[in-house]
Amino acid sequence: MSSSPIFGQLETSLADYLTDITYRARFGDEHAVASVARFELPRLVEALKAVLDEHSPDEYGRCSRCRVRRFGRAPAPCRAYLTAHLCLVVTEEETPEDNPASVRRQVAFGN
Repeated sequence: MSSSPIFGQLETSLADYLTDITYRARFGDEHAVASVARFELPRLVEALKAVLDEHSPDEYGRCSRCRVRRFGRAPAPCRAYLTAHLCLVVTEEETPEDNPASVRRQVAFGN
């Protein structure tokens, strides 16, 4: 059970949104897939970047947002970075792609 009704509503709303765009990307017609790629994918990338920005390591290499442990903060990369990496990069490496990783990284992070 969620800790608050507001969080429960946010969690449900976000889960429904992610389910909808995943369904449209996998099973939609070409127009639906193009819409997800053009409009929803950039929004998802920006949302993920915002979350990861919150978990950037400080000058000591520790995540500045993760809970403090008894003897200091959790080491970086924290669970947010590790989870994103495992879900996106490790899975990506198993699937052949036409674009090299450096080009994808430049597009995603604007470098």
